[in-house]
Amino acid sequence: MKASHKNGMPKAGMKATLLAGALAAGVSTLALVAIAKPAPSPAVLSKPIAGAAVDDFQLVAQDGVAYQLKYYKTAKAIVVVSQVNGDKDSRAAMKAVEAMKAKYPGVEFMFLNSKNDRDAIAAEAKAQNVSLPILADDAQLAGEALGVTVAGEAFVVDPKSWKVAYHGPVAKLSGALDAVVAGQPVADAEVAVKGTKIAFPARGAALKVSYARDIAPILEAKCVACHSPNSIAPWAMTSYEMVKGYAPMVREAIKTDRMPPYNADPHVGQFQMDEELTTKEAQAIVHWIEAGAPRGEGDDPLKTAVKPRADWPLGKPDLVVDVPAYQVPASGVVDYQTPAVGNTLTEGKWLYATTFKPGDRKGVHHILAGWIPKLPENGRGQFDWDINMGGYAVGNESNTAPAGWATWVPAGGAMSFQMHYTPYGKAYNDTSKVAFYFQDKAPERMMRQIVLVDPTIEILPNEARYHERAYVKFPGEALIYGAQPHAHYRGYSSKLTLVTPDGKETLLLNMPKYDFGYQREYVFKDLIKVPAGSTLVADYLYDNSKNNPANPDPNVTVHWGEQSFEEMLFTAVRFRWADETPTHKRDDLQQGLQATRFFGAIDDSMDGKLQLAELKGPTLKPFHDNFAMADADHDGGLSPKEFQAASDYMQKVSAERRAAKGKDAPAAEKSAPADAHADHSNP
Repeated sequence: MKASHKNGMPKAGMKATLLAGALAAGVSTLALVAIAKPAPSPAVLSKPIAGAAVDDFQLVAQDGVAYQLKYYKTAKAIVVVSQVNGDKDSRAAMKAVEAMKAKYPGVEFMFLNSKNDRDAIAAEAKAQNVSLPILADDAQLAGEALGVTVAGEAFVVDPKSWKVAYHGPVAKLSGALDAVVAGQPVADAEVAVKGTKIAFPARGAALKVSYARDIAPILEAKCVACHSPNSIAPWAMTSYEMVKGYAPMVREAIKTDRMPPYNADPHVGQFQMDEELTTKEAQAIVHWIEAGAPRGEGDDPLKTAVKPRADWPLGKPDLVVDVPAYQVPASGVVDYQTPAVGNTLTEGKWLYATTFKPGDRKGVHHILAGWIPKLPENGRGQFDWDINMGGYAVGNESNTAPAGWATWVPAGGAMSFQMHYTPYGKAYNDTSKVAFYFQDKAPERMMRQIVLVDPTIEILPNEARYHERAYVKFPGEALIYGAQPHAHYRGYSSKLTLVTPDGKETLLLNMPKYDFGYQREYVFKDLIKVPAGSTLVADYLYDNSKNNPANPDPNVTVHWGEQSFEEMLFTAVRFRWADETPTHKRDDLQQGLQATRFFGAIDDSMDGKLQLAELKGPTLKPFHDNFAMADADHDGGLSPKEFQAASDYMQKVSAERRAAKGKDAPAAEKSAPADAHADHSNP
């Protein structure tokens, strides 16, 4: 699918603005002239690099997917070639390396662009017919560390030592690769490259960065919410001394884009509470650390700014409910627990926020809460509650609605919870709590939710980038508030795309690298308008290879399942119907939207037909034997009507067989498998 990106790059300003910005950054007079009056860079020689150790880095390529250097630890060799858009040497190198790929299976090839923005890189890749990843080095930190000087430099990295085994022109790359693949030293490991100079203004400059003035405010704004006492991070940024002690780790985490763990692509869309480091912020922290993390003058802002995390960061709750305690074992697999407690509300309330306090942050993977009409006699709730009241996962502890939106919670009934526990070597008694926040005034708008799921996913063994897709169709106009993608250990990346009836495709949310250890809802800065008839598409890549350090077993076929060693394709989207109010409910639209989910989970090609190859997984296996009969018009695919008719027929046959046996055996076929995470919405 094509995706329209917002490049997020500032427009060129006036000369005075550029001059002032350059002076503030400490750029030399010569550099100022170059910025104010762009001119072609003269061809210069590269600098010696062979034998140097390489730093790890993670960057996003033209396809919107992240690539990490040391991910390819099992490769025979890794080739990185510096590249600049429109440069003749770069284009010649790109063509040569593309042709070389087939000759060296097991060798990873990539280009590194430390000059152009990603949209321009994507256009260049398309124009030059380049399929290999071109990594956008926006902050220039990867190019700096690697020692890039000119366009067209080839760096051969040996994963056995993580050193540069060869540095030179692409013309001599084959000979170098032959040696590295054979486990031999490269005869001419350092060969000068003459090419277009790539400017790195901050490299080697005497940076005048102040910890108190420049660094601490960034940490306070982007880091201390988690790195504070009693919060989720393993250490607290309570002082300069603490930060300096962890400085090497901070540098590595920024360069590999592990921290801050805000995984929405800054090149796609704009979001509330954006915790991503800007390019300048990342450069400032990394360069400060590389300069020795000097203390400098001034008071330490972190000593007074960082406070222990409050139990209830949204303020005093209107109601706190204790989740029934559960003894979690030190090891093994714990099935989802569904405890329920009676609802103590004596009158209905409008719910606008919830905050979850896990009893043990290491062992509580997630908590979901919902309302059901009656407290079960056995004290066990259910997955399919009537009203969704939010959920918790690491990084997503509070759920809030925008002003004027709320959810109605009736009096009485029960509150049901879904608890996912992950043993970590120590038994403990979990005592989680949930805080509820109500408003007296009836809302103007109704909060709804839809979950894009694919319970039929089937991820093949040893597949590094396995693609799965699900979609839903909106029967009425809607406004999207936020989205939360979810997968398990093999989840690699995720995208959410809106396809309007005119065929236009807009990428709403891109996660270049999914992080199972940190999950959150991404709330759009402005509501996303969804015209009636639009399709919302969730695309996921899964990494079932041995290079995935979190992969429990790369040699098995993976299906949908509740446990973390199984998988999910699950994107929860909060929205409202454009014309829905408390007095004008659109349950008809919600039901129409829900009705498209299962077909959209199977139709990977999005052609409106289900081909036999798309009917995969245990759930859909019964359709294989009945496919020819179900395909009434014999066009090789099942339409939604044909699929529903076949599903109804097989359920009827299954029910008759169970009745004939005289027992209530579970149905072998279902029209829609139960979701492991509740997605029910409530006005």
